[in-house]
Amino acid sequence: MAAYIVRRILLMIPTLFGVMAITFLVIQFVPGGPVERMISLMEQSHMAGESRSTSTQGMSSYQGAKGLDPAQIEALRKLYGFDKPAHERFLLMLGNYIQFEFGESYYYHRKVVDLVIDKLPVSISLGVWTFLLTYLISIPLGIAKAVRDGSRFDALSSTLVLVGYSIPGFVLGLMLIVLFGGGSFWDIFPMRGIVSDNWETLAWPAQITDYLWHMVLPITASVMGSFAVMTMLTKNSFLEEISKQYVTTARAKGLSERGVLYGHVFRNAMIPLVTGFPGSFVAAFFSGSLLIETIFSLDGLGLLGYESVVNRDYPVVMATLYFFTLVGLVTKLLTDITYVMVDPRITFESRS
Repeated sequence: MAAYIVRRILLMIPTLFGVMAITFLVIQFVPGGPVERMISLMEQSHMAGESRSTSTQGMSSYQGAKGLDPAQIEALRKLYGFDKPAHERFLLMLGNYIQFEFGESYYYHRKVVDLVIDKLPVSISLGVWTFLLTYLISIPLGIAKAVRDGSRFDALSSTLVLVGYSIPGFVLGLMLIVLFGGGSFWDIFPMRGIVSDNWETLAWPAQITDYLWHMVLPITASVMGSFAVMTMLTKNSFLEEISKQYVTTARAKGLSERGVLYGHVFRNAMIPLVTGFPGSFVAAFFSGSLLIETIFSLDGLGLLGYESVVNRDYPVVMATLYFFTLVGLVTKLLTDITYVMVDPRITFESRS
């Protein structure tokens, strides 16, 4: 197992390098980079100020149809680091990233680390609550469906779960806003942010209530689509185990159905679910839904990523890609380790 872990860690290095290299290469061919964007903004600013005096215009670096002074354009390229060759910029970026130094945002003019930290509360709120509610509701529901397979409860619950799964999260979010967010019916839940403007002045019980009240609608819209997959996976996993020979043997020994289910079936049926915990948790923690954040005015990592791409904010794009790729690789390793911990029959030594 130790040799397998070492090999996986060593394989992370070329994988991470490849992801970063491909993304960096693609960025080089994307038109409208930060230098071009700044040139456009400066030209628009100069054109908007054409009503100034002639003497003031003479002092400007804007040269009418010729655009900006080439020296100023070169200064902009140097400011953003584009005066260096592409390979030199890539190696310099990797050297900084190894030290977890991600630079400063071109668009927000703040350190990337500080920017991400500011957006984390929203992503944490959406991710953690989505993860917890999905597992806490789907697993008991899936077990109940497996025990009552073919019953009216099973058919009705499957219908409701699949209907919820078929509705996109952003559509459900809009429906919830119309119904409960002061749209056309009831004004019950707030529609903006994760806390109220006066949150800091509230007592701590009121702060908790205010936070939870703000999260009801976005969490409902975010979590609904996850129920179907986890519920049906749980049901099918339990049905597969219930049909095995050891369950028949346990029943023949006189064990109750509850004893068979939770004493024998539960542990084996939960293996595919438990081993998915690391990946599901990290995915829920870091993957923000852009549409959900936009609909409910939540300023999280999803919205940050979208704005960074639109505004060609390459430090934010590359830094978040580097961090999330690294977390994803570590999570895959943790998933394999969890397999071995949950089911000792699984071993990776044969891969040596």
